[in-house]
Amino acid sequence: MKTITRKELTEIIRPGSSAMIGGFLGCGTPDEIIDELIVSRIGGLTVIANDTAFPDRGIGRLVVNRLVSRAIVSHIGTNPETQRQMIEGEIEVELVPQGTLAERVRARGVGLGGILTPTGVGTVVEEGKETLVVGEQKYLLELPISAEFAFIKAKRADYCGNLSYSLTARNFNPLMAMAAECVIAEVEEVVPVGSISPEEIHTPGVIVDYILVRGCR
Repeated sequence: MKTITRKELTEIIRPGSSAMIGGFLGCGTPDEIIDELIVSRIGGLTVIANDTAFPDRGIGRLVVNRLVSRAIVSHIGTNPETQRQMIEGEIEVELVPQGTLAERVRARGVGLGGILTPTGVGTVVEEGKETLVVGEQKYLLELPISAEFAFIKAKRADYCGNLSYSLTARNFNPLMAMAAECVIAEVEEVVPVGSISPEEIHTPGVIVDYILVRGCR
């Protein structure tokens, strides 16, 4: 685990990268990482997230600044700019049911070959996908999903990179930390080892590559 500054992010993240970004409508989203992506104009991104938040918040700011070429999300209903860009063909949007999205990310993190879900059976979600019947129930086979990077937000980290999240800001962050090749965690503070009790460690430091402390430019 290595502590980095915002400027050092530009040496790690490349234009055209794929990135999972934690958060739910901006709650639990790493805002300073997003700030630096915007300042440095790192675009052409494929973003995997629960949603695209709002035009002035979270992932929505990446969309407004035209840094996202593809979004794999559960909904875009709170961001009219994402909707406009999709309709105009300026951004590709793949809508995935929320629970299915979370499970596809988790499947990659724990090494599963896929998941079976009845969600989407008989709808457009089923098109082009393999189906199986178990008992009398038809299921879709949904494949794992991964990314080059996971940009996540935690409340604190210790010197070994173990992470603790704050309440509902935990949301997608732990899952995404398990499913990406490189994990960059934005934290509010770094504390000595032992300051975070074992029960409060939600992401182990062994899978965290870089720590960005808020305010560290």
